Amino acid sequence: MTAERHLDRLRPAAARLARFTGRTLRGEWHAIVVDPVRQLARRGLSGLLLAFVAAFGVIFFHDIAQHPTGAMWVTRLGGVKADLPLWLSLLRTPVSLYVPALDLPVWAGITQLFLAFALAELTLGRSRTLAIAYATTLAGTLVARLMIALGPGWSGLGLPAACGQVLDTGPSAAVVGLFTYLSVIRRAPVVFTLTGGSMVWESIAVPNLAGREHLIAVGSAVVLGLLHGRRARLRALGRSLLPTRAPGPSPTAPTAPTAPTAPTAPTAPTAPTAPTAPKASPVLPVTASATVPAPASPHPTSGRTPMTSLER
Repeated sequence: MTAERHLDRLRPAAARLARFTGRTLRGEWHAIVVDPVRQLARRGLSGLLLAFVAAFGVIFFHDIAQHPTGAMWVTRLGGVKADLPLWLSLLRTPVSLYVPALDLPVWAGITQLFLAFALAELTLGRSRTLAIAYATTLAGTLVARLMIALGPGWSGLGLPAACGQVLDTGPSAAVVGLFTYLSVIRRAPVVFTLTGGSMVWESIAVPNLAGREHLIAVGSAVVLGLLHGRRARLRALGRSLLPTRAPGPSPTAPTAPTAPTAPTAPTAPTAPTAPTAPKASPVLPVTASATVPAPASPHPTSGRTPMTSLER
């Protein structure tokens, strides 16, 4: 009875674990395989440009390095060592992605290289793929220089000075960084275990310079993946950390003194004006005046006319 009870208790937990595993694998399959294949069907072979360039670049530099003169030029263009000046290492780092590593087989790593760049380009785009690949490679190179500068000791963190003369080339750090970044942003634990976990095991089994750089590439890719899609939050956090001034009365700026006005030029004397003609008085309209009566004749005397002297 006791064993049957334990089995009855474990069955629901095992069922939940099986359902969780099935959902995780199904989601990871769609995120890592199905979605990139759909992008490839939509974009065509142009979506694999970076993958073809990376694979052919490694093959090209590998063939050139088989000749002494070619090996010299490959070292001058893409050979990175920790004992080189920093500016020269930064200048050679982009080319060093295509220079094969010394202790890794070329043809075995081309498949991983092509697959990493193909999935990243179809999922992230060309610009972000190049940025992640270069950032993880550069992080491994710079931190390795710091470890060599610290020297042996430091609880196993430092490296001996002899590691500064080891040729540090190859696309392995970029490949590990791209796979890790994809597994973080796509929530793919299986891919993360196969990439990041294998690098951890490699660094423990063979504690060399390449293993340290792979671990640094994995760590930097994890940080970049966690920061993916949080640009607005980072900006808001940065603004909140900046000191803010308390609002107060803004001091009025002193008014600038007014410039003195220029003296006005004297006015020229006006010429004498001609005398104006007197204004004519307005002509009044002539009205019809009343007729003046003629002077009255002298009053006649007794009705007779006056006599002349002859008549008298």
